[in-house]
Amino acid sequence: MSRPLHLFCSSPSSSTTTTATLSAPPLNPSPFRRPLFLNSSLILYPSPLRSRRHHRRSLSELHLRHHGYCGHGLFLKPSRRYHPLKVSSRNHTGCPFSGSSLSCSHAGQGDGFRVEIVSESDLDDDEEDLRDFSQTVERWDVLGLGQAMVDFFGVLSDDFLERLGLEKGTRKVVNHEERGKVLQAMDGCSYKAAAGGSLSNSLVALARLGSQPIGGPILNVGMAGSIGGDPLGGFYRSKLHRAGVHFLSSPIKEGTTGTVIVLTTPDAHRTMLAYQGTSSIVRYDPCLRSVVSKTNILVVEGYLFELPDTIQTITNACKDAHGNGALVAVTASDVSCIERHFDDYWEIIGNYADIVFANSDEARALCHFSSSESPISATRYLSHFLPLVSVTDGPEGSYIGVRGEAVYIPPPPCMPVDTCGAGDAYASGILYSILRGVLDLKDMGMFAARVAAVVVGQQGTRLRVQDAVELADTLELHMRMRTMPFDQNRSVA
Repeated sequence: MSRPLHLFCSSPSSSTTTTATLSAPPLNPSPFRRPLFLNSSLILYPSPLRSRRHHRRSLSELHLRHHGYCGHGLFLKPSRRYHPLKVSSRNHTGCPFSGSSLSCSHAGQGDGFRVEIVSESDLDDDEEDLRDFSQTVERWDVLGLGQAMVDFFGVLSDDFLERLGLEKGTRKVVNHEERGKVLQAMDGCSYKAAAGGSLSNSLVALARLGSQPIGGPILNVGMAGSIGGDPLGGFYRSKLHRAGVHFLSSPIKEGTTGTVIVLTTPDAHRTMLAYQGTSSIVRYDPCLRSVVSKTNILVVEGYLFELPDTIQTITNACKDAHGNGALVAVTASDVSCIERHFDDYWEIIGNYADIVFANSDEARALCHFSSSESPISATRYLSHFLPLVSVTDGPEGSYIGVRGEAVYIPPPPCMPVDTCGAGDAYASGILYSILRGVLDLKDMGMFAARVAAVVVGQQGTRLRVQDAVELADTLELHMRMRTMPFDQNRSVA
């Protein structure tokens, strides 16, 4: 029988360390069930068999006991570099692909374009290669389950949005024809394409943080979702693979890969138009079941709750992950999504989740709190129902909730350039800290905040490779200094 997961937390007012226990033992042994130690508020034993809904859960599950420190780290694996594809639309296409990798031609139907491969250089990883690779990995350190969407980024005026009848700052799901209308209206504008999505941002940042054997072996990071058997699907898979995130789901033949058009106005407001395509269909097939069975942390993207056919897939994946000794993390993703699918969220959070990532508005929505409630109140409330809660509050800082309490994380100094992707980067910092055995919740939160600050201080949502290596180096140095014996006779310069 494997041992449960521990997070250590020491109370500021006490010299003792307290342990919170949430668990039944996993059904199958897992090396990940060795203790994880966090030296700042608690120890977690996530249960694979929790069945009570959140409003019925008894706090008598929290068995507190004094516990001393005994150290175990988690050790991990490979990575590659990511190079975003810069593109511009062609006058005859109305589609944002051109250049050396992909081009478009007028199709005369549907959304008015089709994508054709010009060069195979960005699409050199075929389905069979990726399947073989996934079978050779003993365990995945992190597996993300989410929407696989290609993002198109462009900067446009308010007049452009008004001409198309788009409300600034909103997120809208569009159909095939509506997508074509917008892309054709963008004819002549310069913008870029990338393998996008909130979850993929976090996974890429995590893979880059773990791309070097700093503080442990290189991390294995994978993603499962749904892409079409079209060039956009090949582009998405290839770009993630080059960034060190291995896309493990087979493409759907005759399927159409989903896209998100991100229109940014000069005042930095973003309007997003999502076309689901086959990204709305995520099936729990034998391949996905096999990958989940050898995963240490499963991260479920909240946007999947919008898709009616994926609820059972999420439930099956979370149940199997816990049964095989993995942690389950859920990203809240979007307030309106939470409001529409509140019961579905809590079915997973109340029964399976060990970690929830949310911003302050999303945390309040999960609690059914009004906007007047403080983020710290929402953090404390949520932490009664699952072991670890991460809540970001923009420039005001962030909170980590454990055992009904919240640890405040002040924001690091930062000159904001683009706030898009800040929460995704923060989540990657939390996950990386857990995997590297960071002992203190404050240290964990401060590292996550620094990762987010680096992304906010640049244009774009992805943590750059060099920045990631420097951040990982800094964390490892900090952890080594914390474990060095203190010499009271040593003079301080």
